[in-house]
Amino acid sequence: MSQPVPPSWKDVGKSASDLLLKDYPIQGTSLEVKTITPSNVTFKVAGNKDDKSGTISGDIEGKYVDFNNGVTFTQAWTTSNLLRTQLELENQIAKGLKLDLATTLNPAKAAKSAILTAIYKQPSLHTRATVDLFKGPTFTADAVVGRDGFLVGAEGSYDVLSGAITRYAGAIGFSAPEYSITLHGLGNMSTFAASYYHRVSKDVDAGAKAVYDIKSTTGGVSLEVGTKMYLDNAAFVKAKINNSGVLCVGYTQALRPGVKAVFGLGLDTTRLNDPTAGPAAHKVGASFVFNA
Repeated sequence: MSQPVPPSWKDVGKSASDLLLKDYPIQGTSLEVKTITPSNVTFKVAGNKDDKSGTISGDIEGKYVDFNNGVTFTQAWTTSNLLRTQLELENQIAKGLKLDLATTLNPAKAAKSAILTAIYKQPSLHTRATVDLFKGPTFTADAVVGRDGFLVGAEGSYDVLSGAITRYAGAIGFSAPEYSITLHGLGNMSTFAASYYHRVSKDVDAGAKAVYDIKSTTGGVSLEVGTKMYLDNAAFVKAKINNSGVLCVGYTQALRPGVKAVFGLGLDTTRLNDPTAGPAAHKVGASFVFNA
């Protein structure tokens, strides 16, 4: 039986991460408007107001996709005067090979970066190699091997000038249509994270993540559990709580095709009766997305 292409290194354990991290806009208010032309050019304008600092940030982005030749070109300009350019070539040199060049430039500060990435995907194998051309230069590589649902992955970074491995990590897991389990060893094996995701039914998802940091001065394991429940085809609600007593609730509603509203609430349950608890303890936010 032919094996599927496993997820990339950054997507190992993605189901649990998305369940616990996405659709909780509790840091402020954001707006995203996206339009697409008949010639496959996508324009996106996004803005965000951070409630803690009060700052407003945004960016405007244009993306052109040539599906026939596997070429994608993206250009963005942010309110912090940062210019981002990305060029992607897929299946041009070899089948399953994707080349990605991402650059950033801040003209005011003369700061720049350029990251070249090569991604190669085949049944049972997903690899990536990245070179940060201006920093180090630093070479980073990762690979994930999968067979019959079992996943094994590793990542490492090498500083060319110092001739030393600066970072390494590993992961093992098992993925099935209804559930997945993942164990990560991160930060040079100083932090260990275990996560699971379970599709309980067609309307209910559940998941949890436990993190143990060897270098932590407080000791113990950080634990977070969450669930997602579909109310109908256009709405769902999410809730999660961690062992510090922080409870988050998110509600997502598709108002019409291409229009989505997300509302989030974060409560520190240990300070519900504290009259001095302010925005730092309890947070509320919203996100609006328009796709035309």
